[in-house]
Amino acid sequence: MIPATTFAGKKVALFGLGGSGLATARSLKAGGADMVCFDDNETRVAQAAEEGLQTGDLRDLDWSETDALVLAPGVPLTHPMPHWSVDLARNAGVEIIGDVEVFCRERRKLCLDAPLIAITGTNGKSTTTALIGHLLSTMGLDVQVGGNIGTPVLELEPPQPGRHYVVECSSYQIDLAPTLDPTVGIHMNLSPDHLDRHGTMENYAAIKERLVAGAKVAVVGVDDRLSSAIADRLELARKPVCRIAGEKELTNGIYAKYGRLYEAHDGTQTEVALLGGIDSLRGDHNGQNAAAAFAALRALELPAEKIATAMSSFPGLHHRMEVVAKQGRVLFVNDSKATNADAAARALSSFDRIYWIAGGRAKDGGILSLDQYFPKIAKTFLIGEAAEEFAKTLEGRVPFKISGTLPQAVADAAVEAAEDEAQEIAILLSPACASFDQYPNFELRGAAFVDAVRALSGDGNTQEVA
Repeated sequence: MIPATTFAGKKVALFGLGGSGLATARSLKAGGADMVCFDDNETRVAQAAEEGLQTGDLRDLDWSETDALVLAPGVPLTHPMPHWSVDLARNAGVEIIGDVEVFCRERRKLCLDAPLIAITGTNGKSTTTALIGHLLSTMGLDVQVGGNIGTPVLELEPPQPGRHYVVECSSYQIDLAPTLDPTVGIHMNLSPDHLDRHGTMENYAAIKERLVAGAKVAVVGVDDRLSSAIADRLELARKPVCRIAGEKELTNGIYAKYGRLYEAHDGTQTEVALLGGIDSLRGDHNGQNAAAAFAALRALELPAEKIATAMSSFPGLHHRMEVVAKQGRVLFVNDSKATNADAAARALSSFDRIYWIAGGRAKDGGILSLDQYFPKIAKTFLIGEAAEEFAKTLEGRVPFKISGTLPQAVADAAVEAAEDEAQEIAILLSPACASFDQYPNFELRGAAFVDAVRALSGDGNTQEVA
Protein backbone atom coordinates (compact mmCIF):
# COMPACT_ATOMS: atom_id res chain seq x y z
CA MET A 1 0.00 0.00 0.00
CA ILE A 2 1.02 3.61 -0.61
CA PRO A 3 -0.05 5.73 2.40
CA ALA A 4 -1.44 9.07 1.19
CA THR A 5 0.83 11.21 3.35
CA THR A 6 0.22 14.31 1.20
CA PHE A 7 -3.23 14.46 2.85
CA ALA A 8 -1.98 14.08 6.43
CA GLY A 9 -4.08 16.24 8.74
CA LYS A 10 -6.40 17.35 5.92
CA LYS A 11 -10.17 16.88 5.98
CA VAL A 12 -11.12 14.59 3.11
CA ALA A 13 -14.47 13.28 1.94
CA LEU A 14 -14.46 10.09 -0.10
CA PHE A 15 -17.35 8.72 -2.12
CA GLY A 16 -17.46 5.25 -3.68
CA LEU A 17 -16.39 2.15 -1.77
CA GLY A 18 -15.93 -0.43 -4.51
CA GLY A 19 -12.52 -2.01 -5.12
CA SER A 20 -10.43 1.06 -5.94
CA GLY A 21 -12.49 3.35 -3.68
CA LEU A 22 -11.93 1.13 -0.67
CA ALA A 23 -8.21 0.91 -1.46
CA THR A 24 -8.08 4.72 -1.63
CA ALA A 25 -9.86 5.02 1.71
CA ARG A 26 -7.31 2.72 3.31
CA SER A 27 -4.47 4.74 1.80
CA LEU A 28 -5.88 8.04 3.07
CA LYS A 29 -6.35 6.65 6.57
CA ALA A 30 -2.82 5.19 6.60
CA GLY A 31 -1.44 8.55 5.48
CA GLY A 32 -3.07 10.42 8.35
CA ALA A 33 -6.01 12.11 6.63
CA ASP A 34 -9.06 13.14 8.63
CA MET A 35 -11.36 11.23 6.32
CA VAL A 36 -15.02 10.29 6.16
CA CYS A 37 -16.18 7.90 3.46
CA PHE A 38 -19.58 6.97 2.08
CA ASP A 39 -21.40 5.06 -0.66
CA ASP A 40 -24.98 4.80 -1.86
CA ASN A 41 -24.66 1.06 -1.22
CA GLU A 42 -25.34 0.40 2.49
CA THR A 43 -23.52 -2.94 2.44
CA ARG A 44 -20.31 -1.30 1.26
CA VAL A 45 -20.58 1.36 3.95
CA ALA A 46 -21.02 -1.34 6.59
CA GLN A 47 -17.98 -3.24 5.29
CA ALA A 48 -15.86 -0.10 5.43
CA ALA A 49 -16.97 0.58 8.99
CA GLU A 50 -16.04 -2.97 9.98
CA GLU A 51 -12.50 -2.23 8.73
CA GLY A 52 -12.31 0.73 11.09
CA LEU A 53 -12.77 3.40 8.43
CA GLN A 54 -14.76 6.45 9.45
CA THR A 55 -18.06 6.49 7.57
CA GLY A 56 -20.89 8.98 7.40
CA ASP A 57 -23.41 10.51 5.03
CA LEU A 58 -21.55 13.23 3.13
CA ARG A 59 -24.76 15.26 2.96
CA ASP A 60 -24.24 15.94 6.66
CA LEU A 61 -20.64 17.10 6.17
CA ASP A 62 -19.48 20.66 6.76
CA TRP A 63 -18.08 21.23 3.28
CA SER A 64 -16.67 24.65 4.21
CA GLU A 65 -14.03 22.83 6.26
CA THR A 66 -13.35 20.07 3.71
CA ASP A 67 -10.12 20.11 1.69
CA ALA A 68 -10.95 17.56 -1.02
CA LEU A 69 -13.54 15.14 -2.34
CA VAL A 70 -11.91 11.93 -3.53
CA LEU A 71 -14.27 10.28 -5.98
CA ALA A 72 -14.17 6.67 -7.10
CA PRO A 73 -13.83 6.47 -10.92
CA GLY A 74 -17.17 4.72 -11.36
CA VAL A 75 -19.10 7.68 -9.93
CA PRO A 76 -20.42 10.22 -12.51
CA LEU A 77 -18.47 13.48 -12.52
CA THR A 78 -20.29 15.26 -15.35
CA HIS A 79 -22.61 13.02 -17.41
CA PRO A 80 -25.36 11.99 -17.58
CA MET A 81 -25.49 14.25 -14.53
CA PRO A 82 -23.07 14.89 -11.68
CA HIS A 83 -23.45 12.72 -8.61
CA TRP A 84 -24.93 14.57 -5.64
CA SER A 85 -21.59 14.46 -3.81
CA VAL A 86 -19.99 16.26 -6.78
CA ASP A 87 -22.61 19.02 -6.60
CA LEU A 88 -21.96 19.49 -2.87
CA ALA A 89 -18.20 19.72 -3.39
CA ARG A 90 -18.47 22.13 -6.32
CA ASN A 91 -20.89 24.40 -4.51
CA ALA A 92 -18.34 24.69 -1.69
CA GLY A 93 -15.35 25.19 -4.02
CA VAL A 94 -13.77 21.90 -2.94
CA GLU A 95 -11.39 20.15 -5.35
CA ILE A 96 -12.55 16.80 -6.74
CA ILE A 97 -9.88 14.18 -7.48
CA GLY A 98 -9.40 10.41 -7.76
CA ASP A 99 -6.95 7.70 -6.82
CA VAL A 100 -4.53 8.34 -9.70
CA GLU A 101 -4.19 11.97 -8.63
CA VAL A 102 -3.45 10.86 -5.05
CA PHE A 103 -0.79 8.50 -6.42
CA CYS A 104 0.80 11.27 -8.53
CA ARG A 105 1.10 13.55 -5.51
CA GLU A 106 2.74 10.80 -3.46
CA ARG A 107 5.18 10.01 -6.27
CA ARG A 108 6.21 13.66 -6.54
CA LYS A 109 6.72 13.83 -2.77
CA LEU A 110 8.54 10.53 -2.27
CA CYS A 111 10.48 9.88 -5.47
CA LEU A 112 9.78 11.83 -8.64
CA ASP A 113 12.59 9.89 -10.34
CA ALA A 114 10.61 6.63 -10.10
CA PRO A 115 9.57 6.17 -13.76
CA LEU A 116 5.82 6.23 -14.41
CA ILE A 117 4.45 4.83 -17.65
CA ALA A 118 0.75 5.65 -17.94
CA ILE A 119 -1.39 4.08 -20.66
CA THR A 120 -4.81 4.99 -22.02
CA GLY A 121 -6.89 4.49 -25.18
CA THR A 122 -10.22 2.97 -26.13
CA ASN A 123 -8.75 -0.43 -27.04
CA GLY A 124 -5.47 -2.19 -26.33
CA LYS A 125 -4.51 -0.42 -23.12
CA SER A 126 -4.75 -3.53 -20.92
CA THR A 127 -2.63 -5.67 -23.25
CA THR A 128 -0.10 -2.85 -23.63
CA THR A 129 0.07 -2.36 -19.86
CA ALA A 130 0.62 -6.09 -19.29
CA LEU A 131 3.22 -6.23 -22.08
CA ILE A 132 5.23 -3.31 -20.69
CA GLY A 133 5.12 -4.86 -17.22
CA HIS A 134 6.36 -8.15 -18.66
CA LEU A 135 9.20 -6.50 -20.58
CA LEU A 136 10.46 -4.53 -17.58
CA SER A 137 10.21 -7.55 -15.27
CA THR A 138 11.94 -9.85 -17.77
CA MET A 139 14.77 -7.33 -18.04
CA GLY A 140 15.27 -7.60 -14.28
CA LEU A 141 13.81 -4.25 -13.25
CA ASP A 142 11.66 -3.47 -10.21
CA VAL A 143 8.16 -3.01 -11.65
CA GLN A 144 4.71 -2.33 -10.22
CA VAL A 145 1.68 -2.83 -12.52
CA GLY A 146 -1.79 -1.59 -11.65
CA GLY A 147 -4.52 0.97 -12.08
CA ASN A 148 -7.49 0.15 -14.25
CA ILE A 149 -6.00 -3.24 -15.17
CA GLY A 150 -6.58 -4.86 -11.78
CA THR A 151 -4.56 -3.85 -8.72
CA PRO A 152 -5.69 -0.40 -7.54
CA VAL A 153 -2.84 2.05 -7.96
CA LEU A 154 -2.68 2.89 -4.25
CA GLU A 155 -2.26 -0.80 -3.38
CA LEU A 156 1.11 -0.85 -5.16
CA GLU A 157 4.39 -0.55 -3.28
CA PRO A 158 5.54 3.01 -2.41
CA PRO A 159 7.75 4.95 -4.86
CA GLN A 160 11.51 4.55 -4.45
CA PRO A 161 14.55 4.93 -6.73
CA GLY A 162 14.61 2.39 -9.55
CA ARG A 163 11.01 1.29 -9.09
CA HIS A 164 9.02 1.48 -12.34
CA TYR A 165 5.26 2.03 -12.39
CA VAL A 166 3.08 0.84 -15.27
CA VAL A 167 -0.42 2.21 -14.76
CA GLU A 168 -3.45 1.73 -16.97
CA CYS A 169 -5.72 4.77 -16.82
CA SER A 170 -9.36 4.86 -17.82
CA SER A 171 -10.93 8.09 -19.05
CA TYR A 172 -12.76 8.28 -15.71
CA GLN A 173 -9.45 8.21 -13.81
CA ILE A 174 -7.82 10.79 -16.06
CA ASP A 175 -10.80 13.10 -15.57
CA LEU A 176 -10.05 13.00 -11.83
CA ALA A 177 -6.27 13.48 -12.14
CA PRO A 178 -5.58 17.14 -13.00
CA THR A 179 -1.82 16.92 -12.35
CA LEU A 180 -1.14 13.56 -14.01
CA ASP A 181 2.52 13.77 -15.07
CA PRO A 182 3.90 10.45 -16.33
CA THR A 183 7.47 9.97 -17.45
CA VAL A 184 6.04 8.31 -20.55
CA GLY A 185 2.39 8.80 -21.47
CA ILE A 186 0.82 6.42 -24.00
CA HIS A 187 -2.39 7.07 -25.90
CA MET A 188 -3.36 4.10 -28.07
CA ASN A 189 -6.46 4.98 -30.10
CA LEU A 190 -9.96 6.43 -30.02
CA SER A 191 -13.35 5.05 -30.99
CA PRO A 192 -16.80 5.87 -29.56
CA ASP A 193 -17.05 4.60 -25.97
CA HIS A 194 -18.29 5.80 -22.59
CA LEU A 195 -20.19 8.66 -24.22
CA ASP A 196 -22.87 8.26 -21.56
CA ARG A 197 -20.22 9.48 -19.10
CA HIS A 198 -18.49 12.12 -21.26
CA GLY A 199 -21.33 13.51 -23.35
CA THR A 200 -19.60 13.83 -26.71
CA MET A 201 -16.75 12.26 -28.62
CA GLU A 202 -14.90 15.57 -28.42
CA ASN A 203 -15.07 15.58 -24.62
CA TYR A 204 -13.96 11.95 -24.48
CA ALA A 205 -10.99 12.64 -26.76
CA ALA A 206 -9.99 15.76 -24.80
CA ILE A 207 -9.87 13.78 -21.56
CA LYS A 208 -7.68 11.08 -23.13
CA GLU A 209 -5.35 13.78 -24.48
CA ARG A 210 -4.64 15.09 -20.97
CA LEU A 211 -2.59 11.99 -20.15
CA VAL A 212 -0.07 12.51 -22.96
CA ALA A 213 -0.14 16.31 -22.70
CA GLY A 214 1.25 16.08 -19.17
CA ALA A 215 3.95 13.51 -19.99
CA LYS A 216 7.66 14.12 -20.45
CA VAL A 217 7.47 11.90 -23.55
CA ALA A 218 4.21 11.22 -25.39
CA VAL A 219 3.68 7.98 -27.31
CA VAL A 220 0.62 8.36 -29.55
CA GLY A 221 -1.11 5.89 -31.85
CA VAL A 222 -1.92 7.42 -35.23
CA ASP A 223 -4.03 4.68 -36.80
CA ASP A 224 -7.19 6.76 -36.30
CA ARG A 225 -7.86 10.37 -37.26
CA LEU A 226 -8.64 11.77 -33.80
CA SER A 227 -5.51 10.28 -32.24
CA SER A 228 -3.35 11.49 -35.12
CA ALA A 229 -4.67 14.99 -34.46
CA ILE A 230 -3.57 14.66 -30.82
CA ALA A 231 -0.02 13.89 -31.98
CA ASP A 232 -0.10 16.92 -34.27
CA ARG A 233 -1.23 19.24 -31.47
CA LEU A 234 1.45 17.99 -29.10
CA GLU A 235 4.15 18.55 -31.69
CA LEU A 236 2.89 22.08 -32.33
CA ALA A 237 3.21 22.65 -28.58
CA ARG A 238 6.83 21.42 -28.86
CA LYS A 239 6.21 18.32 -26.77
CA PRO A 240 8.41 15.24 -27.42
CA VAL A 241 6.19 12.83 -29.39
CA CYS A 242 6.75 9.33 -30.71
CA ARG A 243 4.10 8.18 -33.19
CA ILE A 244 3.15 4.49 -33.28
CA ALA A 245 1.03 2.45 -35.69
CA GLY A 246 -0.18 -1.06 -36.33
CA GLU A 247 -1.89 -0.39 -39.64
CA LYS A 248 0.34 2.06 -41.52
CA GLU A 249 3.97 2.71 -42.36
CA LEU A 250 5.57 5.74 -40.70
CA THR A 251 8.49 7.93 -41.71
CA ASN A 252 9.12 8.81 -38.06
CA GLY A 253 8.08 6.58 -35.20
CA ILE A 254 7.56 2.89 -34.50
CA TYR A 255 5.21 0.72 -36.51
CA ALA A 256 4.32 -2.91 -37.16
CA LYS A 257 4.07 -4.44 -40.63
CA TYR A 258 3.87 -8.06 -41.80
CA GLY A 259 4.69 -9.43 -38.37
CA ARG A 260 7.74 -7.22 -37.86
CA LEU A 261 8.38 -4.10 -35.80
CA TYR A 262 10.20 -1.14 -37.35
CA GLU A 263 11.77 2.01 -35.95
CA ALA A 264 11.81 4.90 -38.45
CA HIS A 265 13.82 8.13 -38.43
CA ASP A 266 13.42 10.65 -41.28
CA GLY A 267 12.22 7.93 -43.63
CA THR A 268 14.92 5.39 -42.76
CA GLN A 269 13.33 2.21 -41.40
CA THR A 270 15.16 -0.32 -39.24
CA GLU A 271 13.67 -3.66 -38.20
CA VAL A 272 13.86 -3.92 -34.43
CA ALA A 273 11.72 -6.94 -33.47
CA LEU A 274 10.05 -9.98 -34.98
CA LEU A 275 6.42 -10.42 -33.91
CA GLY A 276 5.58 -13.35 -36.18
CA GLY A 277 5.31 -16.56 -34.18
CA ILE A 278 4.31 -14.78 -30.94
CA ASP A 279 0.74 -16.06 -30.55
CA SER A 280 -0.05 -13.46 -27.90
CA LEU A 281 0.79 -10.64 -30.33
CA ARG A 282 -1.15 -11.66 -33.44
CA GLY A 283 -2.97 -9.08 -35.55
CA ASP A 284 -2.58 -5.42 -36.51
CA HIS A 285 -4.02 -4.29 -33.18
CA ASN A 286 -1.32 -6.18 -31.29
CA GLY A 287 1.21 -4.67 -33.67
CA GLN A 288 0.18 -1.29 -32.32
CA ASN A 289 0.36 -2.63 -28.75
CA ALA A 290 3.88 -3.93 -29.36
CA ALA A 291 4.92 -0.64 -30.97
CA ALA A 292 3.64 1.29 -27.94
CA ALA A 293 5.52 -0.93 -25.50
CA PHE A 294 8.71 -0.76 -27.54
CA ALA A 295 8.47 3.04 -27.80
CA ALA A 296 7.91 3.41 -24.06
CA LEU A 297 10.98 1.39 -23.15
CA ARG A 298 13.11 3.16 -25.74
CA ALA A 299 12.00 6.46 -24.17
CA LEU A 300 13.49 5.11 -20.94
CA GLU A 301 16.71 4.48 -22.90
CA LEU A 302 16.55 0.69 -22.60
CA PRO A 303 18.35 -1.25 -25.36
CA ALA A 304 16.30 -2.30 -28.39
CA GLU A 305 17.76 -5.81 -28.61
CA LYS A 306 16.84 -6.60 -24.99
CA ILE A 307 13.30 -5.30 -25.52
CA ALA A 308 12.88 -7.52 -28.60
CA THR A 309 14.15 -10.60 -26.74
CA ALA A 310 11.82 -10.02 -23.79
CA MET A 311 8.85 -9.48 -26.12
CA SER A 312 9.14 -13.01 -27.52
CA SER A 313 8.16 -14.54 -24.16
CA PHE A 314 5.05 -12.42 -23.54
CA PRO A 315 2.28 -14.84 -22.44
CA GLY A 316 -0.54 -12.45 -23.25
CA LEU A 317 -3.33 -11.01 -21.16
CA HIS A 318 -5.72 -13.43 -19.52
CA HIS A 319 -9.01 -13.65 -21.43
CA ARG A 320 -7.74 -11.48 -24.30
CA MET A 321 -6.50 -13.40 -27.37
CA GLU A 322 -5.11 -15.99 -24.93
CA VAL A 323 -4.05 -19.24 -26.57
CA VAL A 324 -4.89 -21.68 -23.79
CA ALA A 325 -4.17 -24.97 -25.58
CA LYS A 326 -3.11 -26.58 -28.86
CA GLN A 327 -4.38 -29.84 -30.28
CA GLY A 328 -2.48 -30.63 -33.44
CA ARG A 329 -3.34 -27.87 -35.90
CA VAL A 330 -6.08 -26.47 -33.63
CA LEU A 331 -5.57 -23.47 -31.35
CA PHE A 332 -8.05 -22.89 -28.50
CA VAL A 333 -8.24 -19.14 -27.97
CA ASN A 334 -9.86 -17.46 -24.96
CA ASP A 335 -11.00 -13.94 -25.90
CA SER A 336 -13.74 -13.70 -23.29
CA LYS A 337 -12.83 -10.05 -22.66
CA ALA A 338 -14.32 -9.21 -26.08
CA THR A 339 -17.65 -8.02 -24.73
CA ASN A 340 -18.66 -6.02 -27.81
CA ALA A 341 -18.36 -6.30 -31.59
CA ASP A 342 -15.43 -3.86 -31.87
CA ALA A 343 -13.38 -5.97 -29.48
CA ALA A 344 -14.35 -9.22 -31.22
CA ALA A 345 -13.25 -7.73 -34.55
CA ARG A 346 -9.67 -7.64 -33.34
CA ALA A 347 -9.65 -11.38 -32.67
CA LEU A 348 -11.52 -12.30 -35.85
CA SER A 349 -9.01 -10.32 -37.91
CA SER A 350 -6.11 -12.31 -36.43
CA PHE A 351 -6.93 -15.82 -37.71
CA ASP A 352 -7.68 -17.21 -41.17
CA ARG A 353 -9.83 -20.25 -40.33
CA ILE A 354 -12.15 -19.82 -37.36
CA TYR A 355 -14.70 -21.86 -35.46
CA TRP A 356 -16.31 -18.99 -33.61
CA ILE A 357 -18.09 -19.20 -30.25
CA ALA A 358 -20.25 -16.11 -29.81
CA GLY A 359 -23.18 -14.93 -27.75
CA GLY A 360 -24.24 -13.89 -24.28
CA ARG A 361 -26.12 -10.72 -23.42
CA ALA A 362 -26.06 -8.65 -26.59
CA LYS A 363 -24.85 -5.06 -26.84
CA ASP A 364 -26.45 -2.44 -29.11
CA GLY A 365 -25.70 -3.14 -32.76
CA GLY A 366 -25.20 -6.88 -32.39
CA ILE A 367 -22.64 -8.44 -34.76
CA LEU A 368 -23.67 -7.05 -38.15
CA SER A 369 -20.61 -4.77 -38.16
CA LEU A 370 -18.42 -7.91 -38.24
CA ASP A 371 -19.61 -9.00 -41.69
CA GLN A 372 -16.20 -8.31 -43.28
CA TYR A 373 -14.79 -11.19 -41.21
CA PHE A 374 -17.54 -13.69 -42.04
CA PRO A 375 -15.51 -15.29 -44.89
CA LYS A 376 -12.90 -16.38 -42.31
CA ILE A 377 -15.50 -18.21 -40.20
CA ALA A 378 -15.96 -21.91 -40.97
CA LYS A 379 -18.86 -22.15 -38.51
CA THR A 380 -20.30 -20.25 -35.56
CA PHE A 381 -21.51 -21.84 -32.33
CA LEU A 382 -24.01 -19.61 -30.56
CA ILE A 383 -24.62 -19.42 -26.82
CA GLY A 384 -26.73 -17.47 -24.37
CA GLU A 385 -29.49 -14.91 -24.75
CA ALA A 386 -28.18 -13.52 -28.04
CA ALA A 387 -28.21 -16.86 -29.88
CA GLU A 388 -31.48 -16.34 -31.75
CA GLU A 389 -30.66 -12.71 -32.64
CA PHE A 390 -27.19 -13.62 -33.90
CA ALA A 391 -28.60 -16.56 -35.85
CA LYS A 392 -30.76 -14.16 -37.84
CA THR A 393 -27.70 -12.06 -38.68
CA LEU A 394 -25.70 -15.11 -39.77
CA GLU A 395 -28.50 -16.81 -41.74
CA GLY A 396 -27.35 -17.39 -45.32
CA ARG A 397 -23.90 -15.90 -44.61
CA VAL A 398 -22.14 -18.18 -42.15
CA PRO A 399 -22.96 -21.76 -41.11
CA PHE A 400 -24.03 -21.83 -37.47
CA LYS A 401 -25.33 -24.03 -34.70
CA ILE A 402 -27.14 -22.93 -31.57
CA SER A 403 -25.16 -24.78 -28.91
CA GLY A 404 -26.78 -22.93 -25.99
CA THR A 405 -24.04 -23.32 -23.40
CA LEU A 406 -20.33 -22.66 -23.53
CA PRO A 407 -19.21 -26.25 -22.71
CA GLN A 408 -21.48 -27.59 -25.44
CA ALA A 409 -20.15 -25.02 -27.91
CA VAL A 410 -16.55 -26.05 -27.19
CA ALA A 411 -17.44 -29.71 -27.67
CA ASP A 412 -19.36 -28.99 -30.89
CA ALA A 413 -16.57 -26.85 -32.31
CA ALA A 414 -13.90 -29.45 -31.48
CA VAL A 415 -15.77 -32.17 -33.36
CA GLU A 416 -16.10 -30.06 -36.51
CA ALA A 417 -12.56 -28.66 -36.34
CA ALA A 418 -11.13 -32.19 -36.14
CA GLU A 419 -12.47 -32.84 -39.64
CA ASP A 420 -11.06 -29.60 -41.06
CA GLU A 421 -7.88 -29.96 -43.14
CA ALA A 422 -6.75 -26.33 -42.90
CA GLN A 423 -3.13 -25.75 -41.89
CA GLU A 424 -4.12 -23.80 -38.77
CA ILE A 425 -7.53 -23.60 -37.13
CA ALA A 426 -8.71 -21.42 -34.25
CA ILE A 427 -11.55 -22.39 -31.95
CA LEU A 428 -12.20 -18.88 -30.77
CA LEU A 429 -14.29 -17.71 -27.85
CA SER A 430 -14.82 -14.05 -28.71
CA PRO A 431 -18.42 -13.52 -27.59
CA ALA A 432 -19.11 -9.91 -28.71
CA CYS A 433 -21.47 -9.88 -25.73
CA ALA A 434 -21.60 -9.27 -22.02
CA SER A 435 -21.47 -12.40 -19.89
CA PHE A 436 -24.23 -11.59 -17.44
CA ASP A 437 -26.85 -13.99 -18.81
CA GLN A 438 -24.77 -17.05 -17.84
CA TYR A 439 -21.69 -15.82 -15.93
CA PRO A 440 -21.13 -13.03 -13.36
CA ASN A 441 -18.20 -11.61 -15.34
CA PHE A 442 -16.04 -12.24 -18.40
CA GLU A 443 -13.27 -13.73 -16.24
CA LEU A 444 -15.49 -16.60 -15.08
CA ARG A 445 -16.74 -17.09 -18.63
CA GLY A 446 -13.13 -17.38 -19.78
CA ALA A 447 -12.36 -19.83 -16.99
CA ALA A 448 -15.35 -21.93 -18.07
CA PHE A 449 -13.93 -22.02 -21.60
CA VAL A 450 -10.57 -23.24 -20.28
CA ASP A 451 -12.32 -25.94 -18.21
CA ALA A 452 -14.29 -27.07 -21.26
CA VAL A 453 -11.10 -27.27 -23.33
CA ARG A 454 -9.40 -29.35 -20.63
CA ALA A 455 -12.38 -31.71 -20.63
CA LEU A 456 -11.54 -32.56 -24.25
CA SER A 457 -8.07 -33.84 -23.43
CA GLY A 458 -9.00 -37.37 -22.37
CA ASP A 459 -6.83 -38.74 -25.18
CA GLY A 460 -3.85 -36.71 -23.94
CA ASN A 461 -3.35 -34.88 -27.22
CA THR A 462 -4.17 -31.41 -25.96
CA GLN A 463 -1.14 -29.38 -24.97
CA GLU A 464 -1.87 -26.65 -22.43
CA VAL A 465 0.12 -23.53 -23.20
CA ALA A 466 -1.30 -21.07 -20.66
